[in-house]
Amino acid sequence: MELINYFIENKNQIISLCIEHIELTSLALLIAIIIGVPIGILISYKQKLNKPVLGITSVTQAIPSMALLGFMIPFLGIGTIPAIVVVVLYSLLPIIKNTYTGVTNISPATIESAKGIGLTKGQILTKIQIPQALPIIMAGVRISSVSAVGLMTMAAFIGGGGLGYLIFSGIRTVNNYQILAGAIPACILALLVDYFFGAIEKLVTPISLQKGNKSKEKLQKERRRNKLVVIITVIIIAILFISELDFSKKSENVVRVGSKDFTEQEILCYMTSHAIENNTDIDVEEKCNLGGAQVVFSALTSNSIDLYIDYAGTDYTDILNHKPISDVEQVYQTIKKEMKEKYNIEVLKQMSFNNTYALAVTKETANRYNLKTISDLTRVSKDLTIAPTLEFINREDGLPGLEKAYGLEFKDTIGIDGSPRYTALLNDSAQVIDAFTTDGLLKKFNLVVLEDDKNFFPPYNAIPLVREEILEKYPEIETILNNLGTYLTDEVMQDLNYQVDELGKSPEQVALDFLSVIDVTKEK
Repeated sequence: MELINYFIENKNQIISLCIEHIELTSLALLIAIIIGVPIGILISYKQKLNKPVLGITSVTQAIPSMALLGFMIPFLGIGTIPAIVVVVLYSLLPIIKNTYTGVTNISPATIESAKGIGLTKGQILTKIQIPQALPIIMAGVRISSVSAVGLMTMAAFIGGGGLGYLIFSGIRTVNNYQILAGAIPACILALLVDYFFGAIEKLVTPISLQKGNKSKEKLQKERRRNKLVVIITVIIIAILFISELDFSKKSENVVRVGSKDFTEQEILCYMTSHAIENNTDIDVEEKCNLGGAQVVFSALTSNSIDLYIDYAGTDYTDILNHKPISDVEQVYQTIKKEMKEKYNIEVLKQMSFNNTYALAVTKETANRYNLKTISDLTRVSKDLTIAPTLEFINREDGLPGLEKAYGLEFKDTIGIDGSPRYTALLNDSAQVIDAFTTDGLLKKFNLVVLEDDKNFFPPYNAIPLVREEILEKYPEIETILNNLGTYLTDEVMQDLNYQVDELGKSPEQVALDFLSVIDVTKEK
């Protein structure tokens, strides 16, 4: 019942994302068919190309989708383009292979007969080979279409939209209803896509080849019904694409605001966007929920976004590759200087909250082992499992450096990204996790944050990063973001995160509610 209520309350968002998903998947499949079918025909005639082409497409299919997506971001930026390219690449193998198989498996006697009556190679291809191969070609397209629906959920990982947005957001906030709100429509869509291409497959297969106990009249009736399904579906998709076209004159004053892929960052993305748009003549394009530190920074340096709010410790260690230190001012000044010199990026004034790393345990674990500080953890770490994020595992200011500084030696390390690590903590699959000090989930699950008594973690004060040319064009952005930063303390930020993670509010609504009670044109 609660799931149904969630669908009803969020029906507009679900419908909007479902339409986005249909558009993205349709475009990717269309491109894959346009590319794949001619290549399949080509290698059926040029046998020397057969193994290299099928080998390359097979290797592409074997590359993990997220790895391929991450590789493309520096070249294609973020948004829909890299997501569509990845889905196209993954869709090619079944289409190419089935086209090649269908064309080459035509009976040699049929081909010889065609030559005997004087048909040219082109006529044999268009009048005999392709018509007879169509059922096999469509089977390949059908396979690709179903997998494309699932793969397209990745688009949300880099701000491309689609149903993956609900799935990623639900995983991040441990909201099963939100996960299902994305997964169920995606499953239904996959079934509908399979039915649609199944109808096309039956249409292109001659009635004489459709075996079974059905009479010719019944098969013709089904054929008419399938034709109607295909026509209606094509019309609906065409209407969706046309409705998305914007014929109005685009504003030249557009700033693109990005963010990483967790609750706090999404709140900051919407807060920054609305603060700028409501207090200037600038139009803002939101590109929230893009991914990890390197993904978003790559988007900034490749001009896919114009600004985002990052954290000093991340920039100092992960981006600029310095050893972690605890001197707040030195870290800030180093970032400000090197970002400008190396990347033409301006670093604005530090905000008032410090979202640094921390280790967290349940109250039961803290009481059982008498844990208050990370040093206390040292004596029992061999008996405990830690479930940190993948980024924390691979950063010098993360687990590797922490283990050296404190002499920690955990029984096991299980890398888990996002909020599922909180679930692992609660079901005792792990006893320690990494967290951010302003995480709303700390409050939601009533966890104990261990004191960093050796001051290992560097400062993670929030800092806006803005492309130099954007700040020169719109200097008013600096004033707004500097003023906004004075209102955002540790306590305020944790409460805002809690409203999303526990109370179920949307990040955008939380941001709007907060902006309604402050004045970003003035300092606090």
